[in-house]
Amino acid sequence: MPRRCKPPEAGRARRCRAAGAALLLRAAALLALIPPAAAEPWRVASFNAELHRDGPGLLLRDLTRGESPQIDAVVAVIAQARPDILALQGIDWDQDRAALRALAGRLAAAGHGFPHLFAARPNSGLATGQDMDGDGRSGTPADSQGFGAFTGHRGIAVLSRFPILRDEVVDFSALAWADLPGALLPRHPDGRPFPSAAALAAQRLSSTAHWVVPIALPDGGRLTLLTFQDGPPVFDGAEDRNGRRNHDEIRLWQLYLDGALDAAPPAGRFVIAGGANLDPERGEGRHAAIRALLADPRLQDPRPTGPDGDSATVHWPRVGRLRVDYVLPSADWQVAGAGVFWPAPGAAMADTVSRASRHRLVWVDLRAPR
Repeated sequence: MPRRCKPPEAGRARRCRAAGAALLLRAAALLALIPPAAAEPWRVASFNAELHRDGPGLLLRDLTRGESPQIDAVVAVIAQARPDILALQGIDWDQDRAALRALAGRLAAAGHGFPHLFAARPNSGLATGQDMDGDGRSGTPADSQGFGAFTGHRGIAVLSRFPILRDEVVDFSALAWADLPGALLPRHPDGRPFPSAAALAAQRLSSTAHWVVPIALPDGGRLTLLTFQDGPPVFDGAEDRNGRRNHDEIRLWQLYLDGALDAAPPAGRFVIAGGANLDPERGEGRHAAIRALLADPRLQDPRPTGPDGDSATVHWPRVGRLRVDYVLPSADWQVAGAGVFWPAPGAAMADTVSRASRHRLVWVDLRAPR
């Protein structure tokens, strides 16, 4: 215990004050050695919830009726995972964002609200008036800028607990595939553009969308979210149109970070979150594209896994389990944790997760380094 000073004569009082000051300095020095409590990490998640329906307005109908077990399951999964920022794929877009706002209302009622939302018109279902897949017909879902039965079918959205800086959002969705540097464009065997020069000139790169979404964080910093949903590298012919397009959709992010596109790369920390529709090892597709992204030194791959240690994020019955959904922080983040929300059979919420989507929610917890 510290020695207590008694107040006798002046000399002894001065010595007591000096001793007390020395004790205070020693205590301050010891306190300086104790590291400050780490701030709570921010959770960034990506989830292809497959909230798409066969026609416009049907998703809003199902959200407001409250009679869809699938929607109930999606809400339960998101509320359980509790992300601060959610990159959502597979949600039908409408002009007024009514379906997205209805989903946010359901999430708020479940105890995990997102006051800040962003969604722009995707390429999926956007009519072109041309034969885009070379089958000799036009006007089918495959003849849209991205596969879709109607404009906005299977779009994407961002839900955030923190303010979205809307005026600074960059949307690459209108970028023509042919304008991408080094584009791997499809050709007929004789070298002609596939399916035609006119169709290829009109073809946008993004099957759904590629957005750069800055978000203001509570500590005064920002997180720039690079979000997307790529088309599958299958369902085509020998020309490998879809495989080539998927390859270039993934490569867009590296070109953006290189400064090779008509937009300045993010100045601070960022996170790539969305659906690449490509596993680095398994399944069909040009695996070099996703491998190059995962190996980019400007990024880090936390390699989230489920309880069984598998990094798969989707189960397609005819294909199996693949890793196709990603949350990739820039290298300057501190990763506090990561996972795939995939409970083992029989575990709590296992049935709910299976009802929600064939995909699983992927999350990464991040801290800004001190």
